[in-house]
Amino acid sequence: MMHLSLCTISFRHQLVSLPELATFAAGAGLDGIELWAAHARGLKHQPALNGDWLEAMGLGVSMLSDYLPFAGPYPQGREKLRELCTLAGHWNTRKIRIFAGKKASAECTAADWHALVCRLRDYCLRAEEAGMTLLLETHPNTGADTTEATGELLAAVDHPALKVNLDVLHIWEAGEDPVRAWRTLAPQVQHLHLKNIRHRQYLPEFASDNVYSAAGSRAGMVPLFEGACDFAHFLNSLPDGRVHSASLEWFGPAPFEVIARDSQQILRLQTERLCHA
Repeated sequence: MMHLSLCTISFRHQLVSLPELATFAAGAGLDGIELWAAHARGLKHQPALNGDWLEAMGLGVSMLSDYLPFAGPYPQGREKLRELCTLAGHWNTRKIRIFAGKKASAECTAADWHALVCRLRDYCLRAEEAGMTLLLETHPNTGADTTEATGELLAAVDHPALKVNLDVLHIWEAGEDPVRAWRTLAPQVQHLHLKNIRHRQYLPEFASDNVYSAAGSRAGMVPLFEGACDFAHFLNSLPDGRVHSASLEWFGPAPFEVIARDSQQILRLQTERLCHA
């Protein structure tokens, strides 16, 4: 069973209100919204928009997505985490997505790795106190850029407040089999990011400087079932006896149309599996 969300970051270059997005999500058969922390901050002046309001529409915030610093003074990072925990609580979610620094695992020295582990453990202790869970995203140029590195990082930090947001395409980008990656990390995976690309040559389009630029290239970004990564195979490989929380992480044009189509195709895939079970 799939608990599917849209990402508010998909609408970062459109003038669309959260009530409009919530109405669309409910009408498209989605279960929730992954809220970009930048948008959550922008909504502080509208306190009536909160987790209870969203739940009254039959939706929930699956995850609050942001970034924590892994360099500089510890108090600065702790203050940012404290803010994220407050925002997450306002939206009735207990999951906060973060990245594992800004250096690829293969480039980390022993000192780099030790610093990353210590900082993550410190964040986990404070997140746990607030009743939150931190989800490390599998992502290039971070300490969690491969299945092996992610597993090693989880083991080194060794804290129950640290889990995984498995970005399927980025694991595929690392040259791995996403199904095998999921099976390896399954006990720690609490969320999935779903997106696709026309061909490997276009993968640089997901670099942050391109994604966040309104003038960035979107030439390689395609709907979920039309790209180089076989998402039908991946989704059909997920076990039925578990609720899989996932977000359609669309960064290209026409987000309403693409998200609605992808969600309908995922629902159709689930229905076909039930019929053949």
